[in-house]
Amino acid sequence: MIEDFFKYQAQTTSHPLALEISHAKGSYIYDTSGKKHLDFVAGVSACTLGHCHPRVVSAIKDQVEKYLHVMVYGEYIQESAVELAKLLSENLPKSLNTTYLVNSGTEAIEGALKLARRATGRTQILYANNAYHGNTMGSMSVMGYEERKNAFKPLVPDCFPVNFNSEADLQKITSETAAIILETIQGGAGFIHPENDYLKKVRQRCDESGTLLILDEIQPGFGRTGKLFAFEHFGIVPDILVMGKGMGGGMPIGAFTASHEVMALLQDNPKLGHITTFGGNPVIAAAALATLQELTETDIIEQTFQKEKLFRKLLEHPLIKEVRGRGLMLAAMVETPEIATEVILACKELGLVLFWLLFEGRAIRITPPLTISNDEIAEGCKLIQIALNRVKSSQN
Repeated sequence: MIEDFFKYQAQTTSHPLALEISHAKGSYIYDTSGKKHLDFVAGVSACTLGHCHPRVVSAIKDQVEKYLHVMVYGEYIQESAVELAKLLSENLPKSLNTTYLVNSGTEAIEGALKLARRATGRTQILYANNAYHGNTMGSMSVMGYEERKNAFKPLVPDCFPVNFNSEADLQKITSETAAIILETIQGGAGFIHPENDYLKKVRQRCDESGTLLILDEIQPGFGRTGKLFAFEHFGIVPDILVMGKGMGGGMPIGAFTASHEVMALLQDNPKLGHITTFGGNPVIAAAALATLQELTETDIIEQTFQKEKLFRKLLEHPLIKEVRGRGLMLAAMVETPEIATEVILACKELGLVLFWLLFEGRAIRITPPLTISNDEIAEGCKLIQIALNRVKSSQN
């Protein structure tokens, strides 16, 4: 299968991890040799409830037996999609009450950018340096990393960078700006938090200039930071909220949410202002609904604070300079990208799944399922310590 993987399936790097997967359950992934791997990445924050959570699997099976795809988005009334959008509204501020379901986070970003231009009649979009919002052309246009963009230019025009956490750059938000799009917590940049009430100041400037605030919660959303959405930590409400990744419990989905008044603008001028064939797919929506129900009906989200403290306690080591992030969106920072890679690859051999961040090479990603147990956290951190000690010994 390895030979066929490299021969027939397109790759994104020249050196993929190439782990042959047999099955996955809870916090573990099993390869075809029977070895189990404790998962500290959760499909890059996508498997919120771990692998094959019984409630998610049951919801998928129930829906599969009823019907699969029946019609393009927004034409037929399908229970799982309606109930998902309703439950989201019940758990969001009143102004965020209408959701457009799509197939991925980057597609949700595309819809949000279109909606902002349609709602304001303006074209200028501001984004943050070192931001990552996806890899389709619109999303790349608001990616703050030129090295990743240059090969694909020209991209969407009228998109300009600002510096995250820069109060001086807030003056770039003007009456010409349709929207500023920000990650609530910058992911690929190294899990960078807003500081000094930055998001409140962005919100104020948007209100003054008639600009829409789009917050990308594709990674921190769905409980990963100890709140259902990370913006709840910072005392503000966006005009458009974008979500994905952990929303589907391991199934592919994205969404953007705004007020009913704003979202209705996609219905005319032009008609069919945003369309998708498979967005709101009933099987995917059923999985997402089950995930959201489990998160809102249990104390899983509240547990992330205690689990974060445990991680921080167990990850003390001379090679770890700091642990960034919040909840179970963490990054262990080491001195060089080479050390990070050595640790990640050593842990792969030890049976622990770790991963990199996109733009910050010194980071070791730790984003396990929210359902991970304290014993599993201790087990994984012990393996990280073993790997760190090996690296440290090799330096002496």
